[in-house]
Amino acid sequence: MRMLDYGAAIERVIDFIRENVENAGAEGVVIGISGGIDSTTTTYLAVKALGKERVLGLIMPYYHNQDVEDAKLVCSSLGIECKLIDIRPIVDSFVAQLGFQPDKRSLGNIMARTRMVLLYAHANARNYLVLGTSNRSEFLTGYFTKWGDGASDYAPLINLYKTEVWEVARLLGVPERIIEKKPTAGLWEGQTDEDELGISYHLLDEILWRLVDQKMEKERIAEELEIPIERVEYVENLVRRSEHKRRLPLGPAF
Repeated sequence: MRMLDYGAAIERVIDFIRENVENAGAEGVVIGISGGIDSTTTTYLAVKALGKERVLGLIMPYYHNQDVEDAKLVCSSLGIECKLIDIRPIVDSFVAQLGFQPDKRSLGNIMARTRMVLLYAHANARNYLVLGTSNRSEFLTGYFTKWGDGASDYAPLINLYKTEVWEVARLLGVPERIIEKKPTAGLWEGQTDEDELGISYHLLDEILWRLVDQKMEKERIAEELEIPIERVEYVENLVRRSEHKRRLPLGPAF
């Protein structure tokens, strides 16, 4: 993996948040706080950039579990304003109008897009910006809901790999229980990110850095990491198939 000066990276992200909020003439930012490492780290950075009075956290569970308690811990430890919104009635009302029962992945996408609507409603009401929480690992592999958790005004972590976010979180003093727990999008009970991705974040990041940033040949990546080339091809396929999620809609030129 690349060697980052994490202290300098933190300062760069803080400056990025502060400058873009000021340039937009916004009063502050709103963040969807899940209790996971990415949203927690984003919130810690936003408070450093703007102060706790200008950061609003929305906790928007469909399932009420330990993640909700972790999200509350983030808000209370930072002293930011926090709103808990149960999205189950909203999501269930959408589903009732579909005329069919969506599978768990489709239901998860409805949850993510419901959260996006709520974030922008609160942002519009306060002249705030929405800060996204996507990291580079998930952005490159398409592991996000298009127009859901992938929708934001700015995404401070989007050029940091997941393993780098963990290092930033440690330097910021994020609670250890949040750093150590298995990452999950909370889309269904028992769901974990690495199970869905089919690969550990540590290996994923090593492959992505070589494949995307260094533009290394697949054979060399497999040799360096001492893994089957099929693992590299698997990641390459994730990147290729999710290309449409990383850009605005395109049409033919005339």
